[in-house]
Amino acid sequence: MTKIILPVFFLNLLGFFNLFGIDQALAVKQFYFIVACFAAFFLVKKIGRNFITANSVFFYWLSIGFLILTFFIGKEIRGSKRWIDFYFFNFQASEIFKPFFILFLANYLIRDYRLELSLKTFLKSLGFFLLPFLLVFKQPDLGNAGVYLFVFLILIMFSGLPKKYLFYISLALLIIFPVFWNLMKVYQRDRILSFFNPKLDQRGTAYNMTQAIITVGSGKLLGRGLGLGTQSRLYFLPENHTDFAYSSLVEQFGFLGGLVVIGLYIFVVYLLIRRLLYFYYSREADMKKKFLYSIGFMSYFIFQIFVNIGMNVGLFPITGIALPFISFGGSSLVATMVSMALLP
Repeated sequence: MTKIILPVFFLNLLGFFNLFGIDQALAVKQFYFIVACFAAFFLVKKIGRNFITANSVFFYWLSIGFLILTFFIGKEIRGSKRWIDFYFFNFQASEIFKPFFILFLANYLIRDYRLELSLKTFLKSLGFFLLPFLLVFKQPDLGNAGVYLFVFLILIMFSGLPKKYLFYISLALLIIFPVFWNLMKVYQRDRILSFFNPKLDQRGTAYNMTQAIITVGSGKLLGRGLGLGTQSRLYFLPENHTDFAYSSLVEQFGFLGGLVVIGLYIFVVYLLIRRLLYFYYSREADMKKKFLYSIGFMSYFIFQIFVNIGMNVGLFPITGIALPFISFGGSSLVATMVSMALLP
């Protein structure tokens, strides 16, 4: 575990300096968030994985309660209710829920299917997924809803369930896609359309993506320097500290800075793969649960990195997914560190 903490520390450090170059007030807040996330990590390690695993059902339903509560007392920002204002900090239940969602499903899906009907287990697991997915989708938060969908598909794939259920899910997604398309907010549909045709509305829906690409390009090889990024510091680039924090970082520290960040992520993923391979070859149920949690966390971690960096360089539509350890925000940081603390 000490090996994985070191690259995580350096990623947090790069994220802090990136924010320092954009807005020193944000950097100060992020410093406290970093302290909180490491405190959460060591607290969970102290409590013990076994205790939280044994109470995974409780943590699942508690998190569902917070997701529902968000609709009633959530703080509305730009048309979305994703945060509960606890005065000193904003609490994003959809982020904090991720480790408990993975842990709960990992424990539920590993069972002896010779004694239980696999279809019944699959339908129940589908319900356990759809409940948070729909709650997050309706906030609306398309990015995090996508994270839950991807993690669920990975867990089903590596569980003992017949693989035909993956085919059923894929078929169902194709059938109901038009329904979800109509349920999306207008700006969400416009973002997807502008991705396929950036010239459609360069001053409107395609503006963020266009500015992100310009910001990345302006960093060149070595970057403009700390605090000298004109695109991000002068706010030509919207959401320069959250969705497009990677673009801001590349502008300040250049292609090499961006490459260092990607290298650190690859090293973390390498360490995760080494851990989960240890559990993969075991036939014991407890080891299989540990494997399923590990691959569930790794899929969520990789998905967020891949999609966020992809949308920063114009490879994916803008979805509002945080980049682990780099994007500003306490909920995402704490959720990721709690997830790591729960790794077996």
